Amino acid sequence: MFPEYPVTSVTSGGGPTRWPSRSDRTLVAMSSERQGLGILGGTFDPPHIGHLAAAVEVRSALDLDEVLLVVANEPWQKVGRRPLSAAGDRLAMTQRAVLGFNRIGASDLEIRRGGTTYTIDTLEQLRADAPDRPLFLVVGADAAAELHTWHRHEELPALATLVIVERNGERYQVPTGEWRLERVAMPRLDISSSELRDRARLQGDLAPYVPFGVIDEIRNRGLYGLAES
Repeated sequence: MFPEYPVTSVTSGGGPTRWPSRSDRTLVAMSSERQGLGILGGTFDPPHIGHLAAAVEVRSALDLDEVLLVVANEPWQKVGRRPLSAAGDRLAMTQRAVLGFNRIGASDLEIRRGGTTYTIDTLEQLRADAPDRPLFLVVGADAAAELHTWHRHEELPALATLVIVERNGERYQVPTGEWRLERVAMPRLDISSSELRDRARLQGDLAPYVPFGVIDEIRNRGLYGLAES
């Protein structure tokens, strides 16, 4: 279990407001005020403990019904820049990654939609499916600084609350736009999918950075140069 951290709510129109620590939020958890769906999008090539830790911390800190790891079909930031594992392989790994986690799921919504993946399309689809369900878009501090480059970025604030996951010692730039903002702190885990792909190619051990079920899926599918011996 990861340590508990205080959560600060930040609005684009003013300064930070201190929320009660998780241990003092019994009444908040019992109400429906904070219920909603968290969306943590990504390539997940492969998914690792950093993704899972972020999902768990956001779900717990904001008392969300569920956080979905939404697997991108064709991520516009990465297509053509490096080879990508097939979407079906990335989905299978992500489904294995979330097994056993309460109210953390894997979604194939963007894969089923097909084509280039844009967050605005995903949020619009989720809003259309459940108009009254609050949506929370979960991003890291680095992604938050680049939101102005996203497709139809000016329309995103109307669809979701932005949740910026801040790792220990990490600073973030408040994005432009009329965002409803939440900040969630979590332990710093210096690991990335690109580092794990390199480690796999060099026959390095992916544990403990990748769940064992995901490692099995990687070997079964012969991804990143690994295969069942």
